[in-house]
Amino acid sequence: MARVKRGVAAHRRHKKVLAQVKGHRATNNRLYKRAHESLMHALYYAYRDRRTRKRDMRRLWITRINAAARLNGLPYSRFIQGLSRAGVAVDRKMLADLAVRDETAFADVVQVAKQALLAQR
Repeated sequence: MARVKRGVAAHRRHKKVLAQVKGHRATNNRLYKRAHESLMHALYYAYRDRRTRKRDMRRLWITRINAAARLNGLPYSRFIQGLSRAGVAVDRKMLADLAVRDETAFADVVQVAKQALLAQR
């Protein structure tokens, strides 16, 4: 059986890794071993932080909704409770966008929540 030399495949794999870590600091973009470690960490952080970004955005939306709802006389928890009682199915992303871009429309939504809370009593 013929002998298979694997230098070409290894060289191609090394070049691929070194191309992916372009922009990393120090030897992390020059030496293969360090570059591979740096790439593995970078890929892990990217995977992890794609999920973290979703949490961060939801926290931001809730903060914005809370601030705008308090300006209209309701804390966040009572506002969300009122919306659920009124049967309003608008997600937090849309509510936060309304709170930032269209205060009058958001004030109308707060009034709907207030009416639902009063009607429930």
